[in-house]
Amino acid sequence: MSKKEAPTVDMLAYEKKWQEKGYALVAGIDEAGRGPLAGPVSAACVVMPLDDLVPGVNDSKKLTAAKREKLYPLIMEKAIAYSIVTVDAPTIDEINILNATKLAMRSCVEQLAVQPDVVLVDAVKLDCGYPVDPIIKGDALSYSIACASVLAKVYRDHMMVEAAKEYPAYGFEQHKGYGTAAHIAALQQNGPCPLHRRSFIGHFVDLDE
Repeated sequence: MSKKEAPTVDMLAYEKKWQEKGYALVAGIDEAGRGPLAGPVSAACVVMPLDDLVPGVNDSKKLTAAKREKLYPLIMEKAIAYSIVTVDAPTIDEINILNATKLAMRSCVEQLAVQPDVVLVDAVKLDCGYPVDPIIKGDALSYSIACASVLAKVYRDHMMVEAAKEYPAYGFEQHKGYGTAAHIAALQQNGPCPLHRRSFIGHFVDLDE
């Protein structure tokens, strides 16, 4: 493992804390896509072996797209169990983004092939039937959460690239639904598509037209 990849082993403090208390299987949860104007919010839950790490794992926001793409299959291959769940734009509009995020997180815990002993989650207070440790900036501090952040981010990015084929006017393959100047201009020119979050885009288009 190179010095550049060494921080991974420094991200095990929370996992070790819980294992020392007798919680053997530690799951990490993170989400992607809370802020975009379009597309789903995604959440991933993953239980990783802590004695056989994937080198280079970090908060997905600190990684290049190419690095995330490289890590994505490695994490899934090495995981003891993982699941990824998305909640679509109409549901986000109906229940709000925080509740939609929690729904995705609870669902991905429920869909794990193994039952974790404890769940580490990035900042969100979550009721999921297991002990939960909400860690501020957890995706940068916990290996398990960082692995989940990569899965959630890459899976959602792939969805938005596919969405661009169906709705080519918006450039989803470039900005993944986030509110870039190009996306807002396309939204104002073309109006919203079914993937747009009505509760997010009122500042940019008149939804009563």
